[in-house]
Amino acid sequence: MTNSDSDVLGALLRRRYSCRAYRADPVPRADIEAALRDAQRVPSWCNSQPWQVHVCGADETGRLRGALSAHIKTASHTPDIPFPEAYEGAYKERRRTCGWQLYDAVGVQKGDREGSAAEMRKNFAFFGAPHFLLITTPKKLGPYGVLDCGAYLTALLLAFEARGIAAVPQAAVASYAPFMRDWFDVAADRDVLVGASFGYAEAGHPANSFRTDRADLPEVVDWR
Repeated sequence: MTNSDSDVLGALLRRRYSCRAYRADPVPRADIEAALRDAQRVPSWCNSQPWQVHVCGADETGRLRGALSAHIKTASHTPDIPFPEAYEGAYKERRRTCGWQLYDAVGVQKGDREGSAAEMRKNFAFFGAPHFLLITTPKKLGPYGVLDCGAYLTALLLAFEARGIAAVPQAAVASYAPFMRDWFDVAADRDVLVGASFGYAEAGHPANSFRTDRADLPEVVDWR
């Protein structure tokens, strides 16, 4: 990697953020396919490439948005892969800080449970994005399939960012795995893992006005 390469990669990582408000205009399919091809180069265990990706155009995203937003009103959470048991210590603090950054940006006050719930429900309307994708992983590959799919998702987010396409990864949609499985005809031997909404950012929207920070190296790196 040349200095120029490292500068570009660092800039993409610093610039990317979880976009929570989008313009309505769709992304050209050629640009989406180019990002998917780039992400396909990510490494995986034994080159197994376990991810399967369902990508929705604008019309299909609109249909799914309406159906999922209606479904969550009565359905219970049934993820294929268990969600975290608890956030504790630094992980809890980082999660809380991120949440309050969003609430402060959009004007949700402490104690406003309906306001915070309304923000959460925007996940299932894909934050108004014109596109949605779903990633699944083979059940038999277990945690290592999940790990490889996580690497793929990161690469895809950066490939989108390099093309001026905003995105937000969404574990929330996996909490309604049976619905997503039926909608996308996901095979029984695969787990619904994670979704992502994407499109062009609505730059002036308050939900896109803040940026999360990152831990300093001493907090996460042990040199030996």
